[in-house]
Amino acid sequence: MVDLLLPEHLQLSDASADEILRLVQITDCHLGQYSGECLVGMDTDSSLDHVLTLIKKEQPMANLLLATGDLANHGSAEAYLRLKNKLAPLGMANAWLAGNHDGRVLMADTVGNELLPRTVRIGRWLIVMMDSAVPGQVGGELGEQELAYLEQALSAHADAEYVIGCLHHQPIPIGCDWLDEQRLADSDQLLSILSREPRLRAVLWGHVHQAFSGQDARLPGVQLLSAPSTCVQFAPNSEGFKLDQTAPGYRWLNLHPDGRLETAVSRLDGIDLTVDYASQGYK
Repeated sequence: MVDLLLPEHLQLSDASADEILRLVQITDCHLGQYSGECLVGMDTDSSLDHVLTLIKKEQPMANLLLATGDLANHGSAEAYLRLKNKLAPLGMANAWLAGNHDGRVLMADTVGNELLPRTVRIGRWLIVMMDSAVPGQVGGELGEQELAYLEQALSAHADAEYVIGCLHHQPIPIGCDWLDEQRLADSDQLLSILSREPRLRAVLWGHVHQAFSGQDARLPGVQLLSAPSTCVQFAPNSEGFKLDQTAPGYRWLNLHPDGRLETAVSRLDGIDLTVDYASQGYK
């Protein structure tokens, strides 16, 4: 759903069109209302702090941080303010999305509209931020208004040379039966629009608590990517809810001035984080 109260655009004017640009994606932080709250046994503030320490060490010159939803566990103002304060020392611009655990209006009211731009221009690149969260539902859907917004944004920024799309829910199956039941309901409509966009280089999402890299025949040459959660990880290729023993982390992306995109995932190493691996789910 398009929210006209949100700013339409974030222009990163300090990014040169001729340099390699570095993006960082974090997702699914699930911060509780109060610091120290846990998700299936993991202290989500502590795990995020460790990931941000890793980002600060590995990405001192990054241009932009993308936070792709489920930033709070139950949509609390305290969680959003705490996240804003945690991210500030990184010294890079932010672009946030709401997930199914978030309250998008509360998020904007709490941390400021500038953290929720609809589009980002950085060098030769356009990043389109799409809202797939449906209030009261776990699964995602863009809907007619948001799909129309996407087409309008692509048209309005015809001078951008390359495009990345961001949303919370996965637009293609990732091989986890229980998670794929929650994927974007109108993914065919989204992929139809994107298939007509020759500038598209990647689509990024969160929600699935695992790193995924794939392609779709409707989007030849486009990288389809998710990032690990900054807290608990879901096991790939699982039929039902199952936690994975891989560590929390983040995704980085290098955007080249010729349209090439390099990306990889970086994870915590040697950090002891408690997880209840016997858990059968959470709300």
